[in-house]
Amino acid sequence: MPGNKSKAEKGDAEKQLRKDPYEVLGVGINSTDQEIKSAYRKLALKYHPDKNANDATAADMFKEVTFSYNILSDPDKRRQYDAAGFEAVESESQELELDLSSLGTVNTMFAAIFSKLGVPIKTTVSATVLEEALNGSVTIRPLPLGQPLYRKVEKQSAHFYSVTITEEESQAGLVCRVSSSDKSKFKLLYFDREDNGGLSLALQEDSSKSGKVTSAGMYFLGFPVYRMDLAHNSTAAAKDPDTAFFKKLDGFQPCEINELKAGTHYFAVYGDNFFKSVSYTIEVLSAAPFPEEKESLKSVEAEILSKRVELSKFETEYKEVLAQFTEMTSRYAQEMQAIDELLKERNNIHASYTAAPQIKRNSSSSRSKNKATFKENEDSQGREKKYSRERSKKKKWFNLHVKLDKRKPCGMD
Repeated sequence: MPGNKSKAEKGDAEKQLRKDPYEVLGVGINSTDQEIKSAYRKLALKYHPDKNANDATAADMFKEVTFSYNILSDPDKRRQYDAAGFEAVESESQELELDLSSLGTVNTMFAAIFSKLGVPIKTTVSATVLEEALNGSVTIRPLPLGQPLYRKVEKQSAHFYSVTITEEESQAGLVCRVSSSDKSKFKLLYFDREDNGGLSLALQEDSSKSGKVTSAGMYFLGFPVYRMDLAHNSTAAAKDPDTAFFKKLDGFQPCEINELKAGTHYFAVYGDNFFKSVSYTIEVLSAAPFPEEKESLKSVEAEILSKRVELSKFETEYKEVLAQFTEMTSRYAQEMQAIDELLKERNNIHASYTAAPQIKRNSSSSRSKNKATFKENEDSQGREKKYSRERSKKKKWFNLHVKLDKRKPCGMD
């Protein structure tokens, strides 16, 4: 019936209704990652379910915006889409970013369990926090350079900070780092000041485990600095260990902002735990006292980029050798089996050269059975003899045989 469509038909219909991701986000095909992120965040905030309760149209737009961003934010998927459209993109593997503040307690518990089991779960900053920042209704605390600050932020909430730098400090470079000694999850955020005085999210760095702490950092050093997208790596690892190795550096992507101009800049720490608050330390440093570290970072990241190119070439060689190895292993097993079967057939032919009657297996089994029966009889007889000997040794005093002289009465001479 026309009204009852199969699941496959519904899926095909949805694919046909998919809009061009660039058109959905309102960006061009040559847009930078930063432009794509900015467009996504504005649209996600506009159509977020928290702001549009019971609005089916807004809910559909939010899904479409998220779907489009998931394609264009991933270098591989974006390249695949540009080459062959939606057919080249695995829509089933699209990851959604969860706003934990909009989930109920039960759903949050399930998300926490899956995260503990190693399932990569991407979370996004609460729409409420972003809206308050955009409206300019957040409390901002000044943060002096070189002075660490220890604080605690509630889950799905944020602490905002302002940092003012001079022209000299801008030229030297700036570093903002946040760490948590209790290994809490958090996000380090950087905001741009809008014309209306509000703040719009420009950069986001998720915390990652590093030794006994979790940490995140932003480095504005005047040259391209790279960040590692751990969610990209964990997704590859879940599919295949070999793929995870060769895709390990695919998440190594350049940061959108490399330097900060003189003036006031805004950072925030967002609590990303499922249930508990986040204890953290934040500090903003001038890079002037760290010239060696600055050069070392530039050198190491250049080597990592070079290694990424080498890894891509090595992957091709590895797969070719692996295919040959798999083929040789399969042939080895087949040849071994064929040889064993030929030798067995040869032995059977040798054994057929005889005029003697073949020995039946039943006769050998009956002999074994007779031997076992004979042995059981011998054991039974031995036990009976032993028992009789032991019984004779245990005769009591009143069974002693006493010989009497019947010719004379007792007591008479």
